[in-house]
Amino acid sequence: MMKDMLSYPPLEEPEVGEGTATEVAEGVFWLKMPMGGSIGAINLWALADGDGWTIVDTGLRTTETSAAWRRAFASTLGGRPVTRIIVTHLHPDHSGMAGWLAQKQPARLWMTRLEYLTLRVLAAYTGQEAPEEAIGFYRAAGWDEDALDHYRARFGEFGKMLYPLPNSFHALDDGQRIMIGDREWIVVVGKGHSPEHALLYCPQAKLLISGDQVLPQISSNVSVQAMQPDADPLTDWLETLDAVRRRVPDDVLVLPSHGRPFFGLHGRIGALIEGHEAALVRLLELLERPCRAVDVFPALFKRRIDRKILGLATGESLAHLACLRTRGLASDAVDRDGIRWWRASKNERAPHPA
Repeated sequence: MMKDMLSYPPLEEPEVGEGTATEVAEGVFWLKMPMGGSIGAINLWALADGDGWTIVDTGLRTTETSAAWRRAFASTLGGRPVTRIIVTHLHPDHSGMAGWLAQKQPARLWMTRLEYLTLRVLAAYTGQEAPEEAIGFYRAAGWDEDALDHYRARFGEFGKMLYPLPNSFHALDDGQRIMIGDREWIVVVGKGHSPEHALLYCPQAKLLISGDQVLPQISSNVSVQAMQPDADPLTDWLETLDAVRRRVPDDVLVLPSHGRPFFGLHGRIGALIEGHEAALVRLLELLERPCRAVDVFPALFKRRIDRKILGLATGESLAHLACLRTRGLASDAVDRDGIRWWRASKNERAPHPA
């Protein structure tokens, strides 16, 4: 297994939810907002931008986060206005407070098109019943009736984690160059973790705001969703990692959404790719007999999969299965009861190299 030899600069970690910040480079400030769960916090970034600020990512919609932002306005931001809000991708810990900030400040929301439009669709599910297509999707993966009832009860909660979005936005595109203050940042669009995740690379300052695409200690969740049941997001994610490795030099300071800023981008990317390739090998061995998505958890996860993380685990398992199908190493078929069974293909090729 490749070792991702990371190093961490001696930066003082900001207090979660206090609105205080650490300057990681000239005019680039690191804030931390609460989000609960095992991850605990999300990193946000305030970039000096003329007489105001560009904010990258916004935190979950909670009273704790709004209070933290008010403290940040008074301290870290020094009373200067937020004039631009960049959201790397649609997940609520990144987008949840975008609408709130846009209301409080003279700020335009910047996102990639597919992230913004998908976010609006997901937010519109609030209060609706779970669609039959989604119920069939999870039943086909092997969920029992208790799990399906739990899903029905929680469906539509996504929108409750974010403020209503602005009705207009500025679209980010791959390769786009943005002037923030006196520095140029280049947009690198990735896929797999979300539809069109925006990373921001500054050659002048040797910085990469990596969002959730490259994290120092954990691997991003990459899932097949009921909305797009035939997708292959893991192939997209692995291809994005390879593209980032080619487009961004190894000497950048990586500013991730979770964990500490670090050096060692290329080594970390190599370790992430190799880890998933090893998981695909384990999964293929398990597919010597037909399996449902829920049957392959032991090949991919060390922890017990309970109801709280069943959706994430199922989506991640389906992503690995779909990747094997794309490579011609596995096939799937639905039986008369609507259950999808996966098995290794007879004409196997070697797994894709890291």
